[in-house]
Amino acid sequence: MKIAMWSGPRNLSTAMMYSFANRPDCAVVDEPFYSSYLRLTGLQHPMRAQILASQSQDPEVVATELSGSNPQGKPQFYQKHMTQHMVQGIRRDWMRNVTNVFLIRHPARVIASYAAKRENPTLDDIGFSKQLELLELVKGWGQSALVVDSHDIRDDPEGLLRGLCDALGLEFYCEMLQWPRGGHVNDGVWASHWYGKVWNSTSFASPEVSMPDVPEYLDNVLADAMPFYQELSRHKLQV
Repeated sequence: MKIAMWSGPRNLSTAMMYSFANRPDCAVVDEPFYSSYLRLTGLQHPMRAQILASQSQDPEVVATELSGSNPQGKPQFYQKHMTQHMVQGIRRDWMRNVTNVFLIRHPARVIASYAAKRENPTLDDIGFSKQLELLELVKGWGQSALVVDSHDIRDDPEGLLRGLCDALGLEFYCEMLQWPRGGHVNDGVWASHWYGKVWNSTSFASPEVSMPDVPEYLDNVLADAMPFYQELSRHKLQV
């Protein structure tokens, strides 16, 4: 099986990749379209030059690799994707060959976390509109709309992961609940900038409580993101 997990930034996406990477039957890849996205958009992200040098910048090459044989001969292949990377110039028909899952998080939590690492995020930066667009695309193909909320995972990691594995037709492994400290061999080169907190973890963080304060200058981004999040939430996995 090939599992394409679609999220925006700061969505528990790296912890989820580490969780699946700790399965004995699963290979993982970290944001394989990042270089293509930067080349096509010209955006100035942290570590841009290193990212461009670290991956193929040709989205056709990337799509072919994602649809081909699983790495290391593993039965399962977990693909960590950022929805905002799927810009014009990157075809989507390869997504028919994978099982698409959507990982969401409340926009206030995403914006507060993202703004601490990169100033002035826009709606496009945090990926909600593209996430709904991709969900509607795969639904139109007749695929299921499987959505998991990072808040629910942190509330009950084992329950949600068991439910997700069941929905995917996979065996649940207890190893998914923890991982070695210090990152993963398949981390993208950008990990040193973004993954510091999860590098210091060995399991999912404790449940989220109060909502963080969003800087006033980003209130409009929060307002614009909320309708997308609310629509995505209608499809949430319930366990």
